[in-house]
Amino acid sequence: MSFFEYTKDKRFFFVLYFTLMLFVSLIMIVNDSRNLVLQNLLYTHVICFLSVSLYITIGYYYRRSFYLELNDLIESQKEDFPVEMLEPQNYEQALYVKMIKIVRDNHSKQLQKLIHEKVDHQDFIMSWVHEVKLPIAASNLLIENSTGKTVDFLVDKFEDELNKIDNYVEQALYYSRIDSFSKDYFITDIQLNQIIKESVKKYAKIFITKRIHFHMEEAQKFVQSDSKWLAFIIDQITANALKYVNDGGEIFFGFEEDHKEKRLLIQDTGIGIKQEDIHRVFERGFTGSTGRTHTKSTGMGLYLVKQMVLKLGHDISIQSQEGKYTRVTIHFPKIRNYYHFL
Repeated sequence: MSFFEYTKDKRFFFVLYFTLMLFVSLIMIVNDSRNLVLQNLLYTHVICFLSVSLYITIGYYYRRSFYLELNDLIESQKEDFPVEMLEPQNYEQALYVKMIKIVRDNHSKQLQKLIHEKVDHQDFIMSWVHEVKLPIAASNLLIENSTGKTVDFLVDKFEDELNKIDNYVEQALYYSRIDSFSKDYFITDIQLNQIIKESVKKYAKIFITKRIHFHMEEAQKFVQSDSKWLAFIIDQITANALKYVNDGGEIFFGFEEDHKEKRLLIQDTGIGIKQEDIHRVFERGFTGSTGRTHTKSTGMGLYLVKQMVLKLGHDISIQSQEGKYTRVTIHFPKIRNYYHFL
């Protein structure tokens, strides 16, 4: 900061100074001792001008070092702004430095969050591409080894691979839309039984192939939610259950209700989850020992389920005993919690 810029910042001080001097001059002019007026005016103005000049000069050099340091930091354009190097010389400067630190720290946190999300996004894309290539490769093998195979057999196998691709594409679609969720939902009364039946119908072939028994309460149940997003949530939970249920197993859809909430229970008789993995099953990209041992997985299905459930104002929990069962519960509070909406 130059001396001229500093004095420009003090323009209101100078306005006050000249106003006061004008007032003093008028008082002296109307004084009876007119022979002393000119001498007194000259004396007063010289003393005041010298005092103000001294005050401005000392003030400038007192603050100059701080302004120079700040200007050097700005011109250096460093990514990591070393605000700690600034040494405030008064309370006002200390507040500015504190404010800069807060802004910088908040920016750093947001930047780290974006970097983390970008890394997670890249991991998901890489994993997703790898998973999509598997059914494509399987389809190519079917074509290469189609000699001697019946048309019905080939169509059946191609249908299996296409269903896998369709599920992965649907995951990617909902993953890309989750940040704009608030623009794409409509809460209304939904008949749960119908959504569950559509989900089971979607995976009917797997139910039949693995001879998995499906149970659901016949009574009509209604909850408040978004039909499209809730259908995807139930589809993902059902698909996840089918992965880990052995042939001849069971999947049960139950319903509970009390004065606080309604609950949809989806329980399977699959291989279960290790206790040390239960608290992490909803983390992004987490597959656990079960996912690594028994089937390939992107680890995104239950993560998306968790995010969507919370955005809809619901909640979700999971209980499991390794080797016996896994139960996923979706909680629908009767008094909706709008703080979940983003």
